[in-house]
Amino acid sequence: MVEVKHIIKSFDGRIVLNDIDSVFEEGKTNLIIGRSGSGKTVLIKNIIGLMSPDSGQILYDGRDLTSMGKPELNHLRREMGMLFQGSALFDSMTVLENVMFPLNMFSKESYKEREKRAIFCLERVNLQEAEHLYPSEISGGMMKRAAIARAISLQPKYLFCDEPNSGLDPKTSLLIDDLIHDITAEYNMTTIINTHDMNSVMNIGDKILFIQEGKKEWEGTKDDVINSTNKALNDFIFASDLFRKVKEVESQIEEG
Repeated sequence: MVEVKHIIKSFDGRIVLNDIDSVFEEGKTNLIIGRSGSGKTVLIKNIIGLMSPDSGQILYDGRDLTSMGKPELNHLRREMGMLFQGSALFDSMTVLENVMFPLNMFSKESYKEREKRAIFCLERVNLQEAEHLYPSEISGGMMKRAAIARAISLQPKYLFCDEPNSGLDPKTSLLIDDLIHDITAEYNMTTIINTHDMNSVMNIGDKILFIQEGKKEWEGTKDDVINSTNKALNDFIFASDLFRKVKEVESQIEEG
């Protein structure tokens, strides 16, 4: 579980995060959503320690990141898995070598054991047939699956995903969403996803935090979204005709 308590962050006197409070639960996919410039990217950077808040606490199962020294912070980072927006695979490495990279850096197991773990992770994302290929030889969806395999190679307690569906077609996006959701539940990880994808919100939003102009505007589940009366959330979620029609249908069913 990850908790943020009264997080405030400013740049040059401009407040970007204003007293943010939230709890991100283990075994669930926790989504952070909001318009561009709302502060959601700054929030996730503070949560993973790439930025330091002006005030407040960031608790990893009760351990406060904001008061950690370098040794404690390095230990915590070994418990984190990262899925970057562009997959961030190394072009000069095969898929298998990419997945083994964090294992080679942090694991004290033998090469054979590290290789076995990497192959298991590739099998988990149904990518074992691509282990000897290079990133340039596989599709965007396969690259995302390879990046997920790398992110879980060290069996993290916490998984962070930055726009995991960026650049993917709708069908592949759904597959990636389902894979992240299934792995989160299977390994009981605390997964935090920064996303613009409203399909992800309605598909895997176990917990949704909506940031508006640096403040926590709303939070709830994907089921709560349909019945929300929060105008800012509705304007954001139901900006497309598809989601507006979903809302209208739900309202008609309730009235009928």
